[in-house]
Amino acid sequence: EIHSLDESNVFDDWRAACERERFADAVVIATPDRLHKDPAVAFAKKGYHILLEKPMAVTPEDCEEIASTCKANSVMLAVCHIMRYHPASQKIKVPLLDAGVIGDICHIQHMEPIGFWHFAHSYVRGNWRNEAESTFSLLAKSCHDIDLINYWMGDKRCLKVSSFGNLSHFTKENKPEGAASRCLACPVEETCPYSAKKIYLEPAKKKRFYWPVSVLCRDGVCDIESVTEALRNGPYGRCVYECDNDVVSHQVVNMEFEGGATASFMMAAFTYKLGVRKTTIYGTKGELSYEAGGSVEIVDFLTQEKTAHRATKPAFIPMVFMAHGSADYYLMDSFVSALAEKDPSLIQTGPEETLNSHLLVFAAERSRKESRVIYLET
Repeated sequence: EIHSLDESNVFDDWRAACERERFADAVVIATPDRLHKDPAVAFAKKGYHILLEKPMAVTPEDCEEIASTCKANSVMLAVCHIMRYHPASQKIKVPLLDAGVIGDICHIQHMEPIGFWHFAHSYVRGNWRNEAESTFSLLAKSCHDIDLINYWMGDKRCLKVSSFGNLSHFTKENKPEGAASRCLACPVEETCPYSAKKIYLEPAKKKRFYWPVSVLCRDGVCDIESVTEALRNGPYGRCVYECDNDVVSHQVVNMEFEGGATASFMMAAFTYKLGVRKTTIYGTKGELSYEAGGSVEIVDFLTQEKTAHRATKPAFIPMVFMAHGSADYYLMDSFVSALAEKDPSLIQTGPEETLNSHLLVFAAERSRKESRVIYLET
């Protein structure tokens, strides 16, 4: 309706679109995580170039099949690891690390704060709460970050991985005494930081119907009545201590790369800040640090001077592409440019790069579950 599409080009299932002869240059696949593989493989066999939401797929075998099918059919694949496209990520990699500004990399320390209410929204009440229905939280939330570490390490291959983590707090055992099964009827709701009334209803009363409140709206209707009804009967009104969630709330991943360089990543639910990633890279000649939204700072060991490097951005980015620190814009720009110029090198997150970093994520989760170090195959 928005774009006045002809009815012949409107489908209620991706299979119906795929059955037709190829009628477009590319396809965007943004189905739920567990439904990525089938459409990706089917459209690749038809010759469509593909922009695929992360994660690539939820098993190593499905990821490998997507990558091999795209290669076999000469299809350009871009996976939405948007953090690689962020200007700061590029600034850290190309003019700084690759130029040897801090010498040889010895260790990368990287952290993603998910945010206490964000975790409750997406990983306790929401679509990614249950591994059987979606996937494990390291893959769903932080495959971006493992990919970034792998990217910054350059041509050094990861040799072994260990990981620890578990689900804390959001369990039935931690339900406050006297709490109800739904926040709207809960006598202790005012004392709960994870109250659905605080997360959704209070912003709605102030006419703030953007995410995450917008998730509760149906059929394009966003008002107090629709939000209240969703909290009364839908999944987002449930007590966080009575949900069917089983994904971990915090996890650490340790990696060793060729040449002895190491890296550590921490994913944490219990943080005040949301998505404000922090990175410190320790080199033999200096130290690099970055917190999302700020400048990349370098400390030179020889001179002991600190310099700031700010990534440049275009003068104007459309509002719809401002998410994730405008990384959405750079992702889409690179994909469209790659199609227009027939140049797959413009895509930062192609099948091989994405498969490599995804395999690290799967290895990390295997380590966590089996309580052992995973040695990666050569």
